[in-house]
Amino acid sequence: MVARPTPLNASLLDTLPVGRDPAAVRRSVEAVERLLEGLYVIPGINRRVGLDAVVGLVPVVGDVLAGAMGMWLVWEARNLGMGRMALFGMTARVGFDTLLGMVPLVGDAADFFYRSNTRNLKRIKKHLDKHHPATVTLDG
Repeated sequence: MVARPTPLNASLLDTLPVGRDPAAVRRSVEAVERLLEGLYVIPGINRRVGLDAVVGLVPVVGDVLAGAMGMWLVWEARNLGMGRMALFGMTARVGFDTLLGMVPLVGDAADFFYRSNTRNLKRIKKHLDKHHPATVTLDG
């Protein structure tokens, strides 16, 4: 069975955030997290995987690239003014995911089960909800 990508429609491309305000940053980090962790659905088990897992199949280089993409979320969190301990925890998650990803087979399974980018997005959303309540969106 072949994983099928989620279809992109034109309206999604028209709504890409380009601003630096907290609401635009929220939309952009959510979009990047979806790209890294939920781009494809594996048929039969309905489990979502993204570029983090797909690129991670390439030994070492893929894991470094996936780690760099994950660090972009940390960079945006820094730009939002998150505290040093929160940034340290987010960096540690990405680093752990990257180092674990370099171990053959174990790293591929880790990308499937340990979603550092999703965890980091939750941390960013918590910060935004507390410090920028106007950016809160309803999921559903």
